[in-house]
Amino acid sequence: MTAVLFDFSGTLFRIESTESWLRAALDEAGLALTDAELALAALELERVGALPGGLAPRAPMPDEVAAVWGIRDESAELHRAAYTGLSRLVPLPHPALHDALYDRHMSPAAWQPYPDAAEVLRALRERGIGVGVVSNIGWDLRPVFRAHGLDPYVDVYVLSYEHGVQKPDPRLFKTACTALGVEPRDVLMVGDDRRADGGAAALGCGVHFVDHLPAAQRPDGLRPVLDLVG
Repeated sequence: MTAVLFDFSGTLFRIESTESWLRAALDEAGLALTDAELALAALELERVGALPGGLAPRAPMPDEVAAVWGIRDESAELHRAAYTGLSRLVPLPHPALHDALYDRHMSPAAWQPYPDAAEVLRALRERGIGVGVVSNIGWDLRPVFRAHGLDPYVDVYVLSYEHGVQKPDPRLFKTACTALGVEPRDVLMVGDDRRADGGAAALGCGVHFVDHLPAAQRPDGLRPVLDLVG
């Protein structure tokens, strides 16, 4: 392999818990809930799937959200509309909190690298293997990588909202391969979503899956990548 492509959420980074997310937005807004109220609101936000990078929705979606859900990663506007539409299903102390929650999830503080992410990316760089990040996302994740010190190890970012195409469409993986100057047959795609990330196989890339788990529960899930690239 001459290059490795990585997914972002659930692969290299993990989003904070729903309760931490809500608490941070409340603190920033100068608002408060009792512990019981916060826990209940967090559970409801989790149930409706309002946290990007968190659990998938487990409740019926409003028609206006359902209409864009499948293409939410194709533009910044669709992404925000989808997730704020879900959060608005949950009563909160102030209506502005729904946009505040969305803004919070884009901050570097909301994300934690998996414990072995830096080690693996550094090792790939030392071996001269190109690294790309290919993500279905509606916002610029580069500041997250910079804040956590991982940006120096990434050669190319290919983000769905910047191209109007989302995984599993092979065109997104092809864009990354072209940017890295490599042939798909010499590329390994690493991700946690078998459907979305598995789309790279249609282009001829190798594919390796990791488990979408909290960071503390997956201390070394990326290390097998180093054996796979040889």
